[in-house]
Amino acid sequence: MKLSPALAALIIAWFAVLGCIQAVTLEVKEGNSTCIKAQLSASFSISYNTSNSTRNVQVSLPDSATVDTGSSSCGTTGSSPWLVAVFGPGHALGLSFSTNGSLYSVANLTLQYNLSDSSVFPEANSSDVVTVVSSSVGIWATINTTYRCVSPSPFEVGGTTVTFSNMRLEAYMPGNDLSPTESVCVADQASTTPPPTTAGTTTTVAPAPTPPGTPERGMYSVNNTNGTVCLLAQMGLQLNISHFSLSQNKTVQELVNLAPNLTSSSGSCEASSATLVLTQERTTTLNFTFTLNSTSHKYHLSGITLLANWSDMTAPFSASNTSLNYLRSTAGRSYMCNAEQTLFVVPTFSLNTFKLQVQPFEVTTRQFATAEECQMDQDQMLIPIIVGAALAGLVLIVLIAYLIGRKRSHAGYQTI
Repeated sequence: MKLSPALAALIIAWFAVLGCIQAVTLEVKEGNSTCIKAQLSASFSISYNTSNSTRNVQVSLPDSATVDTGSSSCGTTGSSPWLVAVFGPGHALGLSFSTNGSLYSVANLTLQYNLSDSSVFPEANSSDVVTVVSSSVGIWATINTTYRCVSPSPFEVGGTTVTFSNMRLEAYMPGNDLSPTESVCVADQASTTPPPTTAGTTTTVAPAPTPPGTPERGMYSVNNTNGTVCLLAQMGLQLNISHFSLSQNKTVQELVNLAPNLTSSSGSCEASSATLVLTQERTTTLNFTFTLNSTSHKYHLSGITLLANWSDMTAPFSASNTSLNYLRSTAGRSYMCNAEQTLFVVPTFSLNTFKLQVQPFEVTTRQFATAEECQMDQDQMLIPIIVGAALAGLVLIVLIAYLIGRKRSHAGYQTI
């Protein structure tokens, strides 16, 4: 089956052996060289309609799945790398990848399933082939390292749930085998316990780092392919991360400011989505995804992804949430919030913003359009107005009382 290049096809079929999920090894080659390799288990939860009800099936990726050489590719200058596995009567599994030079990620996860397969979808009232797509799923790793996530990782894809487990994956490979250096997912990091201290060993615990203070405000932009600016952002950013510290030998909550002079920006702009990628010294990558509702003409920040690989970490830190609803505004206008905001992403990561202004759609010049202010800024402006009005009212009451008192005192005098 040849899949459309517009979609990175993750197409799914049914297989069960005593209810166990099978591990699959998949490779994409160019000549004798391997560019993508994946070892993973996958299960899928899919709802479909029958003539009188809605059913949910739990299916798994079979170990008989094979790479579709016609749809898979190592990528070229104008196209992304693809891994597409096919199996069963018209089912397949695939991932597409992208890179910013220091990191690679799963750019699209696409699920296509064939409702005419009665062994998987008995009594389905349709024989359609259904395709659903999800982008920015939060699978990130440093170039020349293997992404590892043993823990089950569920992803919502167009109303279905795709769950990967026992996953080891690498794209843009320099050799034919997975790198021994690993970028470990957040779920695996949380389950990792620090090594025990042997008897007689003295451990020196480093002091906790000093809070970094208010971050410097940086100006960032994204250009279209024709060189025109399509996204503008100006803000101070502070990362709030919980991770296991090597120097302190415990889990710590660390505040780190993003330094504009050390940070480069990149990204892309589409009709209904825009992405801003900020990379600091090849150790920190922060990805913002904005989504535009074409009906309401409103946009919002729908996704944030972070990958950090700092010297005090036991393993690279990654976190992602693609179901956010922050920074809401109207297309053609910018969103502004001078007050400090905290954007909660996952339990181990939140983002603090300072003096933020952003415009991801309909940028006509290299300057921000009229701003829609956040509620916190409006409240802060309202407080002095209320206080001023209260003071004016108090002065007025005192003045009226004084005039009344003076009039009464004059009335008390008698003419001699």
